[in-house]
Amino acid sequence: MTAASQRRVLGANERIGVGFIGYGLIGKRHVVSFKQLPEADLVGVAEAHRGRLEEAASFIGGSVRSYPDFRRLLDDKDVDVVVVATPDHWHALMTMMACAAGKDVYVEKPLTVFAREGRWMIDVASRHRRVVQVGTQQRSGPHYGKARDLLRAGHLGRITSVRMQSVRNIMPGFGRPPDGDPPPELDWNMWLGPAPARRYNPNRAIYHFRWFWDTSGGQMTNLGQHQLDIVDWVLGTGGLKSVYSSGGRYALEDNGETPDTQDALFQLDGWTAGWTMREASRGESPASAWPLEFFGPRGSLGISRSGFKVTPDLETPPENSIPQFTGGHPTGGPKRAATSGAPKPRTEAVTDTSGDGSAQFVDHARNFLECVRTRQTPRSDLESGHRVATLCHLANISLRLGRQLRWDSHRETITGDREAEAMLERPYRPPWDAELKALRVRR
Repeated sequence: MTAASQRRVLGANERIGVGFIGYGLIGKRHVVSFKQLPEADLVGVAEAHRGRLEEAASFIGGSVRSYPDFRRLLDDKDVDVVVVATPDHWHALMTMMACAAGKDVYVEKPLTVFAREGRWMIDVASRHRRVVQVGTQQRSGPHYGKARDLLRAGHLGRITSVRMQSVRNIMPGFGRPPDGDPPPELDWNMWLGPAPARRYNPNRAIYHFRWFWDTSGGQMTNLGQHQLDIVDWVLGTGGLKSVYSSGGRYALEDNGETPDTQDALFQLDGWTAGWTMREASRGESPASAWPLEFFGPRGSLGISRSGFKVTPDLETPPENSIPQFTGGHPTGGPKRAATSGAPKPRTEAVTDTSGDGSAQFVDHARNFLECVRTRQTPRSDLESGHRVATLCHLANISLRLGRQLRWDSHRETITGDREAEAMLERPYRPPWDAELKALRVRR
């Protein structure tokens, strides 16, 4: 291990010093979660927005230290672990820098903003022997574990299809504010970090950064990563063969770039996974529709953060499913089979309403701190986070280029399409490109 990595060896009863980078929507949620863990000592917070930094210090209380520059938090010897909850374009670089500084890391999803960042993160974390947890907290929901056990035990038979969705109606969108000067409380240059230099725009900054390619990947990397993460956890996605996605920003009347309508199809080894997203048409009763469903020959399992439900298919003779328009087919056609009694279910119906979204955040943080002590692999490790983020990025590349992509999972590259392959990586803006270079060559 490096000198920084072995600087502190935590005792069994010693509290773990936690530092937070980013105090936005999810950053504050993480502060709430870690506050509930007696083993966590909240010692520092870093934030590029002065007002948020002051609010975070007040909310955390005690002798917490405030840092406008996250690098000073990484220098803090009382910080054992770092929670990275910044805009997406900072996740990879901050994680690598924290690992090199001898910190274990809890990093929010999406793990990356382009595919090759994930492998860089894995290499740096491995070299410095760091524990890294990805913020896909659904894995810490006990009912997700129960559903996983049922599916792996064959409760639905062999899974051949997975369907995911995220739908809402936010018409007309978030407007077209003009570019201008950033507010005085925001360090815009630090906020942009490794992303391309752009003039300040309110929609490119707080929260709405998700709808611009420079800093995120739209709902595909926002909510899509959550659903695909459970798919990967249950079935594994290492056998990905191809991805095709279509859509665009068709309806929203604002200056966002990412699609408001998207359909993606992932072809894997013997099964498919489909993702549907609509930002401008909610549809009928979406609240009752499952955001994630698994399908097998015995029925289906729909799951959300609140619970899951197994709906059995019924045992009926195949010939009785053939349409009958006039009381039967003409001579020589298929005939219906005789049956008696009500059809039997092909599997057992199950309903679970035990899900608790808030508890999942806390349990995910608890699992992370347990692994910090034991040096075990956390539930949402870097390898799985990288696999899932890559699926999301491939879908977005396919959408932007308008064609199917074929994936070589062993070489982690797109085959037969140099233009698409070039989109797996992009440069960091100076001076952060030099920081990345130092991290990748440092031994």
